[in-house]
Formats: sequence, C-alpha cells, structure tokens
Amino acid sequence: MTELSQTCRIDETLPFKPVRIAVLTVSDTRDEETDTSGALLADRAKRDGHVVAARAVVRDDAGAIRAQVNDWIADPQIDVIISTGGTGLTGRDVTPEALKPIFEKEIEGFAVVWHMLSYQSVGLSTLQSRACAGVTRGKFIFALPGSNGACKDGWEKIIRWQLDSRHMPCNLVEIMPRLTER
Repeated sequence: MTELSQTCRIDETLPFKPVRIAVLTVSDTRDEETDTSGALLADRAKRDGHVVAARAVVRDDAGAIRAQVNDWIADPQIDVIISTGGTGLTGRDVTPEALKPIFEKEIEGFAVVWHMLSYQSVGLSTLQSRACAGVTRGKFIFALPGSNGACKDGWEKIIRWQLDSRHMPCNLVEIMPRLTER
C-alpha cells in the first residue's frame, strides 16, 4: 500500500478503474494550441490511467459554458467534467454562475479542501478563487482556476486521488454507480 498521509492510502490490492474525463477550458484569450491548463489536466489524467473522452475551449460566457457542460452531461461516454478558468472575481469570470445552477448537489468540501491546499501554494491570494464542484445526473463536475499552478494543485492534491478507485478510506469512483439512485 502506498501511503498518502496518515489517514489516506492507495490499496494496491484493489483494481484501478479508469474514468472517462472531459476537459473544458474557459477563456477569451486561449485556443486549442495555447491552452496549457487544459493540456496539463488532460496529460495528467492520461498519465494516471484515465481516458480523456473530450476536450474543448469556450469563451467566458455562461451560456457557452453551460451548453458545453450540458452536452457532456448527456454523453454516456463521459463520467467526469473538469473545467479550468473563469473562477476568479472579475466581470468576465462566470464559470461558477454557469455551473452551480445545474448542480443537483454541490460538493462543498471540494472548495474547502481546495482553499486549504491553495493557501499553501499562493497564500491569501486563494481568496480570489471560486473553485467549486458538484454532481449532476451521475456526473462529477469540477471547476478549477485557469492557471497551470492551480490546475496542477487541483489535480495532484485532490481530484487525482478521489478519481482513483484504490484510494482509501473512500473515493468518488466507488459511489459513481449510486449517484442516480432515488
């Protein structure tokens, strides 16, 4: 077993179950060629054994963000959506406004843990992030800030472990089949 901390670990005796991830970059200035944050997330997801099922870049527009995410929510070949960008405080930053109305359940703990870890990297500047996560129709949705450092921290310190079916004492993969229960 690989130790992560005193309370979390990877149980190497359990099977790894890859998930299918869609990566969305929200930006008015980046395109597919200059999208380093989306590329970082896609590369890390592949490196860690997952499938990158889709990737897109949309402008900082709540309607455009929501439309792309809704398309992916409806796609049975996608399990998880990770967005990067648009989580700041400026007038153009509208990713949380686009996503929160479609969350059936918000994962409040993600924002709490995000800020704890982000504080270690950027100090009080973490206050400018509105990173969030939720669940909709059986899909996990994570919204990370647009910087490479934020994407690296979000993947390496939180999402990576929760999308590893061997992570103990629990992980998000193990509850995926039950997300749509009534």
